[in-house]
Amino acid sequence: MTEHILVTDEAAVRTVRLNRPEKKNALTLAMYQAMTEALRDADESDSVRCVVIAGAPGAFTAGNDIGDFAKAATGGIPWDGAAFSFLDVLVRCRKPIVAAVGGVAVGIGTTLLFHCDHVVIASDATLSTPFLKLALIPEAASTMLAPLRMGYARAFSLLAMGRPLPAAEAKDAGLVNAVVPAADVDAVAIGAAREIAALPPRALAVTRELMRGNIDEVAKRMGAEGSHFSELLQSEEARTAFAAFFARKK
Repeated sequence: MTEHILVTDEAAVRTVRLNRPEKKNALTLAMYQAMTEALRDADESDSVRCVVIAGAPGAFTAGNDIGDFAKAATGGIPWDGAAFSFLDVLVRCRKPIVAAVGGVAVGIGTTLLFHCDHVVIASDATLSTPFLKLALIPEAASTMLAPLRMGYARAFSLLAMGRPLPAAEAKDAGLVNAVVPAADVDAVAIGAAREIAALPPRALAVTRELMRGNIDEVAKRMGAEGSHFSELLQSEEARTAFAAFFARKK
């Protein structure tokens, strides 16, 4: 486990909190692994009935740590699929998941929301998926789920063009349930999780399974995206995009 992921259980609700605020909760391989373990353990626990994924004030997550992308693109570290393992556990999780989104939600910080059952977002928060600007593609089966949920036009604007999606527009698009003041995000999300956890567990599990449809098809799309993602990560386009990104940061 890493100190950048805090896992706490209160009553029947498990909170998995991203805790790397100095980097706007940019996700490292170790953080993905810790979240995978926390979700897998919650799925197997009879005492956990709902999971909350939360960030820090002002930052849900800035997405994958670009430094890890750049190192993987040049062979500096192996791209071991930690992010894809997390997504696979996320999509197959049998426990309901609530997201508490404050501040920025970039890349996987947006695409993981398609797998959450209830999303609470701060009124000043923004969703964005700048994958193509890094010469990569969207993941988390978002190429399938976003057009279904939002319509093709909105999904293309978000996923391909990388245009930011403000909180109010995200709610209008059907991606989030509630838009609240930033200071209230955690409390509202945990309140919703407690409400969900109090429902009859067997009836809830069956209802959720029926509503979510064919998870194997979603996992299949995630696998296809993952193959393309890994290939593109090694491309000259990606190396050029990462170099440009770090040049702008200087």
